[in-house]
Amino acid sequence: MVDQETERKYIPLDNLTTNQNSFRVCNSSLSEFGVLGFEYGYSLENPYSLVCWEAQFGDFSNGAQIIIDQFISSGEDKWLRQSVIVLLLPHVYEGMGPEHSSCRIERYLQLSSEDSDVFPDMDPDRTLQIQKTNWQVLNCTTPANYFHALRRQCLRDFRKPLVIATPKFLLRYKLSTSTLDDMDEGTFFQRLIPDNLFTKQNKTEKELNDIKLVIFCSGKVYYDLFKLREEKKFKCSYYSY
Repeated sequence: MVDQETERKYIPLDNLTTNQNSFRVCNSSLSEFGVLGFEYGYSLENPYSLVCWEAQFGDFSNGAQIIIDQFISSGEDKWLRQSVIVLLLPHVYEGMGPEHSSCRIERYLQLSSEDSDVFPDMDPDRTLQIQKTNWQVLNCTTPANYFHALRRQCLRDFRKPLVIATPKFLLRYKLSTSTLDDMDEGTFFQRLIPDNLFTKQNKTEKELNDIKLVIFCSGKVYYDLFKLREEKKFKCSYYSY
């Protein structure tokens, strides 16, 4: 916020506490290759900074494909350099045109591991599984999970790139909300969220046994199914992750 008379600037997120780190938002030239290359380098030299790069639309990451393929996804394996960089790629089909819809999430999933037939073992705290991959690919369903995904980028004792298929529709969708309790002390990122978190209905054992169909989904798809189930009165349970 800028005072039009004094031209003094005030950044609310830079003034949350007295001893916080600085918060800066910078606009950049329309060169995905150049800007993402700079941000990747910055993340290597400043591992305690949360460095986020957002494409205007997810498809626009194609201009930075060399940086993504040759450096971000493979940098740790080739040069033993860990990066905390976060790629925010708007991803949704809402009539915005062929190059304004998909972040091509399948490409990032294919780049997650060098061997698609090997699935890393699940350790109790789940850190070992993530350490054995090139990066993390997420499509968050709730604001709280989005928050925790960003927060743990800097709290971990190791660094790993993060790719998030960010929403556009869900930014203003009334059902896509979280409370402060969901981000309070003791809370964490959830890999699987049962939908009774949204419906607030305690299902009996009989009702659970009567379930014939379970759908795993994420992001906007969950809310589409949730709305359809409410309209059609389907007697099945949907889950999001």
